Amino acid sequence: MKSAYELAMERLAKSDPAAAPISAEKKARLGEIDRVYQGKLAEREIFLKQQLGTALGAQKFDEADQIRKQMVSERARLEEEREEEKERVRRGK
Repeated sequence: MKSAYELAMERLAKSDPAAAPISAEKKARLGEIDRVYQGKLAEREIFLKQQLGTALGAQKFDEADQIRKQMVSERARLEEEREEEKERVRRGK
């Protein structure tokens, strides 16, 4: 006999096919996407931190603020791209 939880999960799976379990192949692809975007993010942060250090060393504080803002926007952009790509994989496209 199934528990109420198991019955509810079965009904949920029928009503929302996107909530179905993810295959091993898709899990591997999602992991690969995470690794790629972690690399991209690290690359941008290293580059921008070097620029920030240079700007601060030259006492260009306005430029340093711009670089800090760019770091935040680059992180947000890359995280959004990563989530969009992962969602495409989840949907099977």
